[in-house]
Amino acid sequence: MSTADFFNMFLLISAIHGFALCFIMFFSKYGKNKSLLFLNLMILTISLNNLQSWALERNLFQHKFMLDYIQIPWHFLSAPFFYAFLINYLDIYEKSRKLLKYFITIFIVLCVAQISFVLSYSLGGGTKDELNYVYERYTSIEELISFVGSISVFVYSYYILKGKKKLFTRILTYDNLKWIYNFFRLTLLVYVLWIFALVIKFSLNFTGFIYSYYPLRISTTVIIFILGYQGLRYLRILKERKNIRADIDTASEELISESDQEVKSVTEDNKYETQFLEIDKFIKSEKIYLQPKYTLQNLSGDLNIGSSTLSATINKNAKKSFVDYINEMRVKQAKKFLLDHKYEGYTIASIGLESGFNSKSAFYDVFKKHTGMTPLAFKNNNSEK
Repeated sequence: MSTADFFNMFLLISAIHGFALCFIMFFSKYGKNKSLLFLNLMILTISLNNLQSWALERNLFQHKFMLDYIQIPWHFLSAPFFYAFLINYLDIYEKSRKLLKYFITIFIVLCVAQISFVLSYSLGGGTKDELNYVYERYTSIEELISFVGSISVFVYSYYILKGKKKLFTRILTYDNLKWIYNFFRLTLLVYVLWIFALVIKFSLNFTGFIYSYYPLRISTTVIIFILGYQGLRYLRILKERKNIRADIDTASEELISESDQEVKSVTEDNKYETQFLEIDKFIKSEKIYLQPKYTLQNLSGDLNIGSSTLSATINKNAKKSFVDYINEMRVKQAKKFLLDHKYEGYTIASIGLESGFNSKSAFYDVFKKHTGMTPLAFKNNNSEK
């Protein structure tokens, strides 16, 4: 199999994969969510672009009037659709510029202009080679416009993500957006490869340049699909965490009541009892245990008590370190959620994160340390009883 054959097969498989992913995302539980819809459209444009490239490489449009030349610039819409996904995911749509409508308008203008251009040259005569050359020059200009527009939207999207955090502070309590930052880092590679492909295309005078686009199309497809799967996963976790947090007040009150009785049993005749009860009450009433990065130093600052005194007080009364003491509350909170039928279909990650753990792996490790089993095993064992 030649390099060209392998690449053509990749284009076809990736297009089919993209259409299947779009179908799955659209008919998923959160498929009608606006942010996921725009993410879906971005994947669709890449899939359509790959299918079109495969069809042209296979000469499927050959001798079909002007279709042998016309190539819809689907790639022009990818960055705007990502921008629309981002501002909807961050829930700042009403506070952001509505760029998508301008890009769709330009996209339509580009398509009409290309059809007009092809018609005028094809009806004006000329050999096939001449038409190919003129068309490649025309689409190269069109591609430069697409590149400038795309990278402008990319930079502006990153500016919003990095410089406008005050607009979406609420979302940061559910998602640290690390996965989106990683997407931006990976996408930088795509733009470097795109520049490389354009330079090769112009330097070769618009002939024999197709190989320079192989790395670009492969990297673009892989990165977009990664974003699609991650977007579906994190949107689900986001929705689940919001639902859990809406119910967390009641669950926390139950935890406070249970823990208070335990505290009384271990703090009788202890000179640190009064102080410990105040510490314990503060942690539970303020739901400190639900803050994943809360430390002994944070507690010291909040209560204006020395960290060494706090540590000694907790050790003497709770018979455990501050970390184990607060993690025990998180585990109890997680147990309630795991056994609540309301959250039957929720992910383990959502439950762990909303119980105060900073990651799924940390949740598994701490939960197993305190219970002797994983969260999933605990859920399965208790659901069978």
